[in-house]
Amino acid sequence: MKAAEEIIDFYKKKNLNIPSCFQWGTAHVDVMKVDTLKKRSEAISLLSFSRKNLYKIKLVQGKCKCHYADKTIEIEQYALVFVHPMVPFLLEEMQVPIKEYFCVFNDDFFSNFGNIKTYPVFQDHQFSVLSLSEKEYLEFETILDSMKSELSSDYEYRFDAVRNHIYALIHKALKMNGGYPKTVKMNGADSRITILFEELLALQFPLHAPSDHVKLRKPKDFAEQLSISINHLNKAVKCIRNRTTSEIITDRVLQEAKILLKITDWSASEIAYALGYETPSRFTYTFHKNVGMPPLAYRNENIR
Repeated sequence: MKAAEEIIDFYKKKNLNIPSCFQWGTAHVDVMKVDTLKKRSEAISLLSFSRKNLYKIKLVQGKCKCHYADKTIEIEQYALVFVHPMVPFLLEEMQVPIKEYFCVFNDDFFSNFGNIKTYPVFQDHQFSVLSLSEKEYLEFETILDSMKSELSSDYEYRFDAVRNHIYALIHKALKMNGGYPKTVKMNGADSRITILFEELLALQFPLHAPSDHVKLRKPKDFAEQLSISINHLNKAVKCIRNRTTSEIITDRVLQEAKILLKITDWSASEIAYALGYETPSRFTYTFHKNVGMPPLAYRNENIR
């Protein structure tokens, strides 16, 4: 029910009509055009929505910026943007309103049709934003037109056809981006442990109110949840990611801190306690050490 409510919320926030084909608690897909974006102040308020359970593939026309928690990517005129629901993201228009043509779908839409979330376009900023020429833009627009046409048809297998179009968008983007990372053979057990650890970490976010609190904060918390030793967890994560468990946890927590500083009016103390820091001073120290400035300085820099 919660996932369905989040989809309804998506249409309300965009001032769009809910599709007649929408059914509560089921797989969902839609294609739509949005000719303008809200002003920056209004768009920022939508960021918490944009982190709901919908994947998005956006075809963008116009000068704008793609803001992630850790970096900003500028779009000069045309681009294709892939958005993972768990990744904090904001599309900021510049002086002239931009045009968006995009499809949205949830995990259930691809249930038993491949693991779409593992594709590089949803995992790595290097592949998530693809600058396009006008010719390339029109080629992707044609695919979205076909998707929209399929959805409005009474063809019995139209949803299968739409899935094929989505995969076509992904593969075309990857090929244009120079390929994709080569698959590395991994130890099966280490890989499973790492994936479970990362899922547990991701499930704690986003935070919606200061009363929300991160419960799993240290490597031992995750090890206990997975019923393995800390050494076993650390070894598996290091083998797969070549990073320590603590580094990955700290990076994700600080990513959330950055986005909360950008889009909320929570105090630094409220953010610190929500993110599991024992004291606000410890949060300030860790943030400054990793980001290069105190939390409030980071907030002020992002509202100029």
